[in-house]
Amino acid sequence: MFDGGLTMSFHKVNCPPVVGNLSKIRSQFRTRPNPCFAVQMSSTLVQTDENGDFYESKKISGSSSTELKSQPQNSLLSQANTVGIIGGVSVLSTLIFLEKLVWWSSRNGEECVPFVVCSEPALDGGRRPVHSSEVNGEHIIIQNLRQKRIFLEKSGARCIVMPCHISNAWHDEISESCLLPFFHIGDCVARELKEAKLKPMDAGSSVRIGVLSTCETIAVAPYQQKLQNQGFEVVLPDKETMEHILMPAVESWNQRDIEGARNLLRIAIQVLLIRAVNVVILASDELQNILPREDPLLKKCMDPMDALARTTIKWAKSAKKVHRKT
Repeated sequence: MFDGGLTMSFHKVNCPPVVGNLSKIRSQFRTRPNPCFAVQMSSTLVQTDENGDFYESKKISGSSSTELKSQPQNSLLSQANTVGIIGGVSVLSTLIFLEKLVWWSSRNGEECVPFVVCSEPALDGGRRPVHSSEVNGEHIIIQNLRQKRIFLEKSGARCIVMPCHISNAWHDEISESCLLPFFHIGDCVARELKEAKLKPMDAGSSVRIGVLSTCETIAVAPYQQKLQNQGFEVVLPDKETMEHILMPAVESWNQRDIEGARNLLRIAIQVLLIRAVNVVILASDELQNILPREDPLLKKCMDPMDALARTTIKWAKSAKKVHRKT
């Protein structure tokens, strides 16, 4: 996944557990050694007391470990540009975001942006709750995500991001009382599109932005609201496109019918392009890797995680410069 020689520091921490009857998200990974990827790992095992204060208990470097005297710490990281990352539904999507954050921030020979991750992928569903039991389940999810945000703040994070389409639907609730910069993925996308100064495809109309997501409501909401606030017209696929084209594309991909999945996704994108949209936002992890990178249709598409990573790196570099001046 990563290419080139990088030096990274990983910190393993105890994070607040998720409680409640939430569906489990299963991810399978196969790893193989990469001779081009040199990583020096320096991990710190950290525990918290009943007040949420940190106690460093063990330091691990490579395969050996050395016991350290336990002592309370105010925060795990002290860099002024440390990024706190709340993992989302998919562990894989969190790792892909980290790849972008690490690679893009260090590709010019600069140091990688420091970060700390709190991830326990146990979000449930892709729609807003209807029954009271589901509402209670959503409350549990929000509470746990808020606990993770507070945990990251105590860990020394100076800004917070959530590389997850679904989690950002609860951004307002999770960020309540947060004093740190807390980037909303929809804001990052809308801001970049606004700065691109796009021209309407049809004379006399607004700039139209299409949104494709396998979660029809909850994952679309963060983008729809933020785009409309910037004056864009949001175009969504109709029911027939969802049922007969987009969802079958994902099903075909999961069944390893690669060409079938690609053709169906191309049709879904074309359906929106015919409706005079300038850009199609692929707001689902399942849609990101279906088309090959050289596919010309991808030039009309946008990965929201790219915008979030660019915004985060820009903030981190700015915060580092300010810190050096003070």
